[in-house]
Amino acid sequence: MRLGGSTAYAVGVQTRAEVEAAYNWAANHSLPCLMIGSGSNIVWKDEGFKGLLIVNQIKGFSIAQQTNGEAYVTVGAGESWDETVARCVQAGLTGIEALSLIPGTAGATPVQNVGAYGQEISKVLLGVEVFDIRNSTFSVIHASDCSFGYRTSRFKTSDRGRFFITGITLHLSKDKPQQPFYPALQKYIDEHNLTDLTPKTIRDAVIAIRSSKLPSPNIVANNGSFFGNPFVSDAHFAKLAAQYGDMPHWPTDNGQIKLSAAWLLDQAGFKDFHDTETGMATWPAQTLVMVNEKATSTADLLKFRQKLVDAVKTKFDVTLEQEPELLPQ
Repeated sequence: MRLGGSTAYAVGVQTRAEVEAAYNWAANHSLPCLMIGSGSNIVWKDEGFKGLLIVNQIKGFSIAQQTNGEAYVTVGAGESWDETVARCVQAGLTGIEALSLIPGTAGATPVQNVGAYGQEISKVLLGVEVFDIRNSTFSVIHASDCSFGYRTSRFKTSDRGRFFITGITLHLSKDKPQQPFYPALQKYIDEHNLTDLTPKTIRDAVIAIRSSKLPSPNIVANNGSFFGNPFVSDAHFAKLAAQYGDMPHWPTDNGQIKLSAAWLLDQAGFKDFHDTETGMATWPAQTLVMVNEKATSTADLLKFRQKLVDAVKTKFDVTLEQEPELLPQ
């Protein structure tokens, strides 16, 4: 977002030993420390960070294939996520191709259980290698112990700040992607008469869809989708559906109904909205994306965010929750 204060200290780490050394340095100087990847999903507070910011630059990519068409991919947490997807697709592997063009690093994907177009990292993640600051040891947390949910995990909730992720292992396959696909993706496939559905076909389609709707954070100051899709009860949805019959919605396994945050914001009057008071705006092709046009502080961003949240709450009695982390805590 090109906003927020400065950090007192910063260091890039390229090995696991450097992670431990950086943490020990901060501890010895009685300083708090944070580890980040590329920072694409972070909103920094105006007061800055009075500790050590550790930037994860740990590289590494290897594929161990099995004879039954399965493959295990080990990735350093500092690797570019989209480059990781590209390398897996190039190897003919299925499982993360729909997660193409998502900014950030591989190590960040388990934190909020990154997902798009029907795929989620939790569906293919085998384990997460971490440095546990409670006991200064490295270990592997199995996917079943990550407490994954919709755009969340233990790394974002109960154990927020406890673990520095240094690597991930994925379980992919040589199978072709299977229909049915997420509606927007299926629509693209149908409109372009795509029949040979390979991981590359799906990746190319997702890149085309995302490129048409979402700005690159390298060019336009943004955090991608700023709000997660909200969930409501059957009773609440019934009331909304009686008034808004065309409201997009998706039933879930736990009995709740998932709504489209973008649709709610559109209906609340924020489509292609440019706020002269704060200098913030919504992206013309995707209202979920808040962009910094002329804002000068994170306070401006948070004020604009609250305008959107309050409007949706007033109109639909639905509370939107932001996806990017607000740091420091």
